[in-house]
Amino acid sequence: QLQLVESGGGLVQPGGSLRLSCAVSGFTSDYHTIGWFRQAPGKEREGVSCITSNSGGTNYANSVKGRFTISRDNAKNTVYLQMNSLKPEDTAVYYCAATLHALACGWGPISKTDFGSWGQGTQVTVSS
Repeated sequence: QLQLVESGGGLVQPGGSLRLSCAVSGFTSDYHTIGWFRQAPGKEREGVSCITSNSGGTNYANSVKGRFTISRDNAKNTVYLQMNSLKPEDTAVYYCAATLHALACGWGPISKTDFGSWGQGTQVTVSS
């Protein structure tokens, strides 16, 4: 059973930064593609970023390109999402999720239906 635990959320002012962590445990966790998603109140859960198992492939939603950076440390079984230049519209619950399908992190939109294992989420609030 794969388990994912997010941490690092909080309250930050516009223009500030946060780094989210996703600790992954379970059988063959190194081989999973990991995605970050977010869900704001009243909105659909949307894909933010993803990274393949060997860090060879990454993808970002247009709304976060140039501001967010995804990385992973397989020795620590942890995936990170560095979020810079945060905006109020980045406010949401952020979730990490896992899939064995590397094609889930391709060139197109990151789809939540491609990911089968989910964490509980961490709240990010961007407000002055």
